[in-house]
Amino acid sequence: MPRKQKTIFVAMSGGVDSSVAAALLKKQGLNVVGVFMRCVNLDGCAVKDAEDARRVAEHLDIPFYVFDLEDEYRRRVVDYMIGGYRKGTTPNPDVMCNKEIKFGLFLKKACALGADGIATGHYARVRTVQGRPALFAAKDANKDQSYFLWTLTPEVLKLCRFPIGEYLKPDVRKLARRFGLPTAEKKDSQGICFLGRVSLRDFLKAHIPERTGAILAADGTKVGEHRGAWFYTVGQRHIGAANRGTGAGEAKPLYVAEKNVESNTLIVAEGDDNAALHRKGVRLADVNLIRPLSSLIRANRRIRNDGIQTFARVRYRQPLAEATLARTRRGYTLVFKKPQRFVAAGQSAVFYAKDGEVLGGGVIL
Repeated sequence: MPRKQKTIFVAMSGGVDSSVAAALLKKQGLNVVGVFMRCVNLDGCAVKDAEDARRVAEHLDIPFYVFDLEDEYRRRVVDYMIGGYRKGTTPNPDVMCNKEIKFGLFLKKACALGADGIATGHYARVRTVQGRPALFAAKDANKDQSYFLWTLTPEVLKLCRFPIGEYLKPDVRKLARRFGLPTAEKKDSQGICFLGRVSLRDFLKAHIPERTGAILAADGTKVGEHRGAWFYTVGQRHIGAANRGTGAGEAKPLYVAEKNVESNTLIVAEGDDNAALHRKGVRLADVNLIRPLSSLIRANRRIRNDGIQTFARVRYRQPLAEATLARTRRGYTLVFKKPQRFVAAGQSAVFYAKDGEVLGGGVIL
């Protein structure tokens, strides 16, 4: 008997990347089903995105559906983000969206409808290592999105495909033109997806009240005022206070070094090379190791008595930094070989091997 043709549900956002992902899978002879996920959208652009996704599906002659996930998205992503800022952290909604929506609800719904797996337009790669599915950075280092995928498990990865992970962005555009896709020239979306053209500050102001507080220098001197410590993040430069310096040409920009939502104060530091803006190590919560520690040891990673030598980044597109990941009684810690700047609580620390494999990640405390 001939083997059953695999069915792959593709998350189609209406952009060029997911459009090409669907086209590539159909070219491979798979049974492709396109799905647009209706989530929270504040500026109305989702209407056009859904129509663009539908046009691509019609062009490819594949079935197309819309999953209404707005309520779940609001509870699991939007409320999570608001709550994080209210507590004084800098949450990452893209990580939560991937965990809870794309590779959570969407994956479950797709499998319930008979899918053998799902695909997205993420710039990342899945390979098999020691018989287990493993996550790797994309070929295009400038577009790599593996930083946002560290919560995925091997059980999820075995059901996932990232068709454009082996391509550079210009080549994806060329493929879109070659396939004749309606989205070939569509511009990439920027920022937090559900906000659209709405600024993060304006969105937060609708949920968290403004309250005037002091901007303090490291010595406690008041250098300005702000409208609410929860609206800022570590490393932020535009804070409503200027550094006048002590002479011509000596003034350096001020950056947020710390914030305290209980006292509603910001502490700033002068110049981006200031030691106050750097951290030698961090504690981590909600750690997910895509490959367990025992597997990493068997793979002959560099092991020290105090942990595993790895490479890590604490911000999207930040250069990888050498670090040591260790497990203690209180949980996991990540210690950098060289102090890293602008490390914000609530953001993700993601661990990589030298060959680009994503070993896992955690939330910075």
